[in-house]
Amino acid sequence: MENLGRGSASSPEGGVEMPPEGRTPGPLPYEGVWRFTAPAIDASVPQARHAVRDLLVRQGVPVADDIVHGLLLIVSELVTNAVRHAALLSPVLAVEVAVGAEWVRVSVEDKHPYRPTALEADHGQTGGRGLLLVREITRESGGVCDVEHTSSGGKVIWAALPLSPGVV
Repeated sequence: MENLGRGSASSPEGGVEMPPEGRTPGPLPYEGVWRFTAPAIDASVPQARHAVRDLLVRQGVPVADDIVHGLLLIVSELVTNAVRHAALLSPVLAVEVAVGAEWVRVSVEDKHPYRPTALEADHGQTGGRGLLLVREITRESGGVCDVEHTSSGGKVIWAALPLSPGVV
């Protein structure tokens, strides 16, 4: 994994985050942004999940266990979607982890131009609800998620969760 730099923490939505009262400006030891790429193949799903988990542990991110479990499920779903639906136009995907003072944001980027749609629960289908699951985990954790187009014509899907339940 490559650390693409540290600097002043930005909010999960990309705006500048002001330091809380009593906190000195500057990043905490665990704050930063890391990005890695992987081929758009099935084996990348568990590899991405393990890489994110190992990064959180290695950096000493003070994240609650239930948030970690939700975050890793989100990573699995987003990478799975990129592998299943974007691999033809995007043989490589990128996973980014950004950690701020009170939140962690994961995103998966591919070069496929179409914006995915969250399907409603259909008990007759065994798949197709990954984005619905991502949205629900994010909401229950008190986080936010979205899909954005990239300047290269692809898309990035991201979810930001608080490090502790009830904080954002």
